[in-house]
Amino acid sequence: MQQPLANQVDHLFRNEYGRVVAIMTNRYGISYVEQIEDVVQDSFLKAMQVWGYQEVPQNPTAWLFRVANNAMIDKLRKGKKMDYVGDVPHVEKEDQTKEVATQSELSDSQLKLIFACCHPSLSKEYQIILSLKLIGGFSNKELAEALLKKEGAVAKSFTRAKKKFKAEVQMLKIPVEMGLQSRLFVVLRVIYLLFTEGYAATSGAQMLKKDICYEALRLALLLRENTYCQHANLEALIALMCFHAARFDARLDDDNELVTLAHQDRALYNQELVRIGVYHLENSNTGNSTPSNYHFEAAISYYHCTAKTYDETDWENILRFYDLHLQRYYSPIVALNRMVPFAKVNGPKKALVALEELERSDNFETNGLFYAIKAELMVDVGDQKAYRSTLQKAIALTKNTLVKRHLERKMI
Repeated sequence: MQQPLANQVDHLFRNEYGRVVAIMTNRYGISYVEQIEDVVQDSFLKAMQVWGYQEVPQNPTAWLFRVANNAMIDKLRKGKKMDYVGDVPHVEKEDQTKEVATQSELSDSQLKLIFACCHPSLSKEYQIILSLKLIGGFSNKELAEALLKKEGAVAKSFTRAKKKFKAEVQMLKIPVEMGLQSRLFVVLRVIYLLFTEGYAATSGAQMLKKDICYEALRLALLLRENTYCQHANLEALIALMCFHAARFDARLDDDNELVTLAHQDRALYNQELVRIGVYHLENSNTGNSTPSNYHFEAAISYYHCTAKTYDETDWENILRFYDLHLQRYYSPIVALNRMVPFAKVNGPKKALVALEELERSDNFETNGLFYAIKAELMVDVGDQKAYRSTLQKAIALTKNTLVKRHLERKMI
């Protein structure tokens, strides 16, 4: 069955936005990044209008690129800003028969853009915001949720980041040797945030945005091709993404409803991706160096992927890796997720006590997941009344439509 037009455009936006922005920025230069953003976004709006009464073109990416590129040429001509765009002479619209660059050119442009966004002259906050906006096409709302910031603050930061980006970076180029390595950890953080938003969308009607996840994995594998990017943290991040991606088909049922880990059909787990994940996890052996948060998360996901059944899950080892993670890199969200294996190992009563202690140390007032976990513990200890009131809070605070619907079914 064919996808609705809005879904097709959303798919293309998630898959192609960063690529089109990257190749155009590579051709036209960083000083035109705002105009590039405008014309690329307008090309998707035009697609919604035109494809509503015409067939979607056989090569929609080429169509999007041509529309954006022609609009950019018009902008430059009207402004009479330049005779040449970067190192590339102006070309007439009728000559744009090879609108879409080769895969190698696309990949090279994306890597150039992501490393430019992570330039050391920019703060880490600016680096991440620029990367997720330009490479991932994140909205301000998505960025605010990913970075735990207010939407207005993100919008202001993005405006300031672009101004500094144009003033201080100026050129797109992949740094060499130590310059490249010095930016690697921020690049990995960007890729991780891209994948995380795709794997567990914080808002909207989709739980899983595979396009974002696969794009993040593709970028990580591209990094791995560069000798100076080959690092234990990159290997661990690739392993983590492979383990999560292996469970894609089991996370949603035939009606596109959420399936919890306890009820997933493990026969649907992609064993080839699990095998690849194990390969990269083994390659991530850090020797005497400190393991990253990617190592701990990959190890946890490994145990979920390889357990034959939910009941046979090695909860003790999962809890051990959560504890190690928190000792090295404390995070309230990681501490909250730890409550699930803690309850499996120590029982729901002790888990409720631990959850209440966590609530006193961290602010979860607006966190739907906190109340969803608390509700499950309530039902496990037999407090049905508290379960329903707590679940109602979880439903009210949950922004993802699919997750909200899943929680609402539990009220019946």
